[in-house]
Amino acid sequence: MPPADTKAIPSSPVDVVASRSPIRILLQWIAMAGGFLYWGVLGLLVTVICGTLSFILPRGKGERFGRTVHHLIFKYFVSYLRLTGLVKVDLSALDALGKIPHPIIVAPNHASLWDAVFIIARLPQAVCVMKKSILRNPFLGGGSRLSGYIPNGTTTRMIRDAADTLSRGGQLLLFPEGTRTHPTARWINPLKGGCALIAQRAGVPIHPVFIRTSSRFLQKGWPMGKAPVFPIHLSLDLGEPLVPHEGESALELTQRLQAVYDQELSRPHPLRRQIDA
Repeated sequence: MPPADTKAIPSSPVDVVASRSPIRILLQWIAMAGGFLYWGVLGLLVTVICGTLSFILPRGKGERFGRTVHHLIFKYFVSYLRLTGLVKVDLSALDALGKIPHPIIVAPNHASLWDAVFIIARLPQAVCVMKKSILRNPFLGGGSRLSGYIPNGTTTRMIRDAADTLSRGGQLLLFPEGTRTHPTARWINPLKGGCALIAQRAGVPIHPVFIRTSSRFLQKGWPMGKAPVFPIHLSLDLGEPLVPHEGESALELTQRLQAVYDQELSRPHPLRRQIDA
């Protein structure tokens, strides 16, 4: 395979030229600062309120309330990103997930830190598997604990808690890579086995979601103080569900899922991933 171009592929050259004009850059910096302010203020407020409610509300009511709060915060944040022209994204492909009446695992590739924001913005009652450290984060911890989000610390406990959530009818959001895609990975990191183990234990299908982007913003290795070129173009597409086969091992299911990502993410697309040199 010939070496790939290391530059991100914009959806339109006009967008790139416009985004580099001095006035446009200034407005985008102001909009980006507004986004950080949005997270700072609402994050602390949600942590205080939801952290308190986690000791008051019954488990079921607390989880539903916390997930609704996250959904609304993420939904309006995505609207803000669109309104300010920072991001161009169509999330309508995810609407089909919300109409599924039975428990499922929603399994996206992990392109960047804000992947979960776009997905939860479309799924009102999603349960997220997240890093254990986030539960102690002052901006995200309180709401995550109230929502019943699952830490990925101990594999055995994570699988048990995730299967229990699915048995109660939840929609589990889990990134099979376990971390963001490495800059030198061709399409996706080698998948961890947790997603397959949970699907087999709970007897639920895995719905892959394919995330593509025009920018490396918030991806692994991106300097936090570095601003990207706006607008950032994102594409989220839904794949066919994978149902665990009878007698299939977790390794075989993981390999089957890996092949689905490799095949889909490698096909021609305006936002197809560009590998770092």
